[in-house]
Amino acid sequence: MTKIKKEKTGTEEEAGATEKSYQDLILNINPIANPLASRKLSKKLYKCVKKAAKLKQIRRGVKEVQKFVNKGETGIVVLAGDTLPIDVYCHLPVMCEDRNLPYAYIPSKVDLGSSAGSKRPTCVIMIKPHDEYKETYDECLEEVSALPKPI
Repeated sequence: MTKIKKEKTGTEEEAGATEKSYQDLILNINPIANPLASRKLSKKLYKCVKKAAKLKQIRRGVKEVQKFVNKGETGIVVLAGDTLPIDVYCHLPVMCEDRNLPYAYIPSKVDLGSSAGSKRPTCVIMIKPHDEYKETYDECLEEVSALPKPI
């Protein structure tokens, strides 16, 4: 048997099939995903992660981020809001608050992983500061720091 390729008709199907809207992604977030980045801030964070990944200035994954937070490294911590079980990474926001590191949740771990240049979904990324993308980083840092912290 041979595979039959389906022809895509119209641009609506192509856009709708590959990318979920921000509203659809928000429906799947955890109860602890607070402060959640807005749509605009999420896009800025994805761009910053992409630039940092090209220069190898990111820490990816719970184990690696936790290790470098404990060592005192600075940066913006970006957490995925749709990670289950919550126990995997629920200790990281507390660690960030203790060390005065800014952190924010974004709705999708798949988008976070793909913006870091990986095919695997990633639940936590730390963006380290660098001169090449300083403007983008500072803008994200300012907006993430302005987000209201949970009580």
